[in-house]
Amino acid sequence: MAGFSQPLVVPKPGEWVKGKLVGSGSFGTVHLAINKSTGGLFVAKLAHTKAGFGALENEVKILKTLDSSSPYIVQCLGSETEGGNLTVLMEYMGGGSLADVAEKFGGSLPEDVVRLYTKQILQGLKYLHHHGVVHCDLKCKNVLLGSSGNIKLADFGGAKRLKDTENGCLLKNKNKKNCLESLTGTPLWMAPEVLRNEELDFGADVWSLGCTVIEMATGRPPWGDTKYDVKNPMAALLRIACSDEKPQFPTHFSKQGLDFLSKCLERDPCKRWTCEELLRHPFVSSDSSSSTSPPQPSFSQKTYASSPASVLGVQSFEDDDDDDDDDDEEEEEEEEEEEEEEEEEEAESPEGNHFSLMRSPFTRCKGNNALMLWQMEDCGSDTSEDWITVRSG
Repeated sequence: MAGFSQPLVVPKPGEWVKGKLVGSGSFGTVHLAINKSTGGLFVAKLAHTKAGFGALENEVKILKTLDSSSPYIVQCLGSETEGGNLTVLMEYMGGGSLADVAEKFGGSLPEDVVRLYTKQILQGLKYLHHHGVVHCDLKCKNVLLGSSGNIKLADFGGAKRLKDTENGCLLKNKNKKNCLESLTGTPLWMAPEVLRNEELDFGADVWSLGCTVIEMATGRPPWGDTKYDVKNPMAALLRIACSDEKPQFPTHFSKQGLDFLSKCLERDPCKRWTCEELLRHPFVSSDSSSSTSPPQPSFSQKTYASSPASVLGVQSFEDDDDDDDDDDEEEEEEEEEEEEEEEEEEAESPEGNHFSLMRSPFTRCKGNNALMLWQMEDCGSDTSEDWITVRSG
């Protein structure tokens, strides 16, 4: 379990060396670095674009208002500006992100491990919300693991402050709505009310937590259960924002786990549980040995990619089973025939396309609750592995 971290030594300018690239994001790149005075490791985040500069500035601003000794928030060691370039020095978490961890263990994590990580994520969110901060981009990529199993929330480039910590009062609704004008995040993990351009509140992080639990348990992004989410991003956004659906829950989860997800993924934000309430839920408050759950999927399954940076980054997921018997092959052939028939029916109809599936929900989303328009920011890199920043216009 997490314990309070010891303060890290802040490297002085010119007394540290940048090492190999360990990650990249919409803000720029992340490099491993070493303090020449102490030999300690940390990471350096470099901004390469105007948008990236703004995201890193916001991250530094948010983290400066938080207690650096919090065991659930990654520490900011400082920042340096040289030649118009911004470098932010951050605590190094040797375990990497939860997306990295899941990938190393077959694509998903056992439910007992998901329980442990979820409880610590909740404690981190509770701490943030107590200090008036909404993370706005919670997903496995932005949750880091220490060598002892401790979890810390990271990447506060899109975080928003909703509460004045000096007097404990919430900011005016006007200011809270203004937060949406510059909102950043990953659409498949976003709460429906956020995608509908309604008021941003702490419950948005709780919805994202539910999506992150699904991601940990299945190795797939939330809403990644149909081909429409991959081939038609706008249809996926409309489905999240305007339908009555919820992302598919893990079929192998215990009753406690499924109930926990139902409390996180309540479409009505007024009925959604808070972090304090969720921390009392048996899924995270009781011993894992006291509850029974169906057998976990084998870790020999194919590794799935997880936590794309946006709905446009979702990959096509396929189950890999080299030992399929003849019955499985026949089922696959039947499914392919059914898909071909569906495509033929769509081709014969003037409304036969994936967008037509969302026409009715889209109509309900017009007016004051219009779906937000999104645009992609250039990451300044040509690699196919780049993250994509999605920003509201």
